[in-house]
Amino acid sequence: MSSSTFKQLGKAIAAAGAAVMMVTAVAACGPSASTPSEAGSSDTSNTTTAKARTLDEIKKSGELRVAVFSDKAPFGYVDQDGKYAGYDIEFAEALADGLGVKPVYTSVDPAARVDVLASNKVDVTLANFTETPERAEKVDFSKPYMKVSLGIVSPESNEITDVSQLKGKTLIVAKGTTAETYFEENHPEIKLQKYDQYADAYNALLDGRGDAMSTDNTEVLAWAKANKGFKVGVTDIGDVDVIAAAVQKGNTQLLDYINDEIVKLGKENFFHKDFEKTLKPVYGDEVNPDDIVVESGELEQ
Repeated sequence: MSSSTFKQLGKAIAAAGAAVMMVTAVAACGPSASTPSEAGSSDTSNTTTAKARTLDEIKKSGELRVAVFSDKAPFGYVDQDGKYAGYDIEFAEALADGLGVKPVYTSVDPAARVDVLASNKVDVTLANFTETPERAEKVDFSKPYMKVSLGIVSPESNEITDVSQLKGKTLIVAKGTTAETYFEENHPEIKLQKYDQYADAYNALLDGRGDAMSTDNTEVLAWAKANKGFKVGVTDIGDVDVIAAAVQKGNTQLLDYINDEIVKLGKENFFHKDFEKTLKPVYGDEVNPDDIVVESGELEQ
């Protein structure tokens, strides 16, 4: 995704009229998986691998266990009615429906997304999970269903418009995210303040405990729209990455099912419909969904 695309995205967010309520606390409406205390700069599995369930076992149980975010609107969050909602949740429901079962959600912290698969606490992780080579060594990723880059949000009164402005300042990140890894590897001169949950990270920014925050550009743009006084001054950092579903390493049976469903859903234009329902109210009419959405797991050439 080009810088001009995300500049357009930023303008569209600023121009959009309706505000989106962001959930800032984990609701107690389902199980949760905390971040392992040993977690460092990336998703770290410290749990002995437990055998993943087969498709027959999932069908027999009547439940597809899915790890999702509960505090990252509009992708995965708990709404005012205490129900999970968002772009990833719509996909989870479609996967469960294809198996003839119901989705059961586990709220997960960013750095625990690998752990919950290795320990067989969930069958699939759909927590806005960016695919990276390091993570691909620990889990198996499906075909992609979204594209993303990193962005930086900061107070308008002291807006960060270039990464160089963060030298000697404090950048807030969530543990186990691509933002944490990117800045540790490429900008060691920037002090990182790390939090287990996105809600805690955003609260730290609101409270002035850091100078800026970085995570997926699609998400900081949405957050800035819902929080007056903040602006995304940097909309495109590093490479364009893809977001995909993840299963336990070696669980080819479930992975094949998910990939087949992604292709099938693509023929129905499912992810564009998902965008219309969950993301368009945030990004507005000026944003081309093709700049974010991936159908049938096929990136544009």
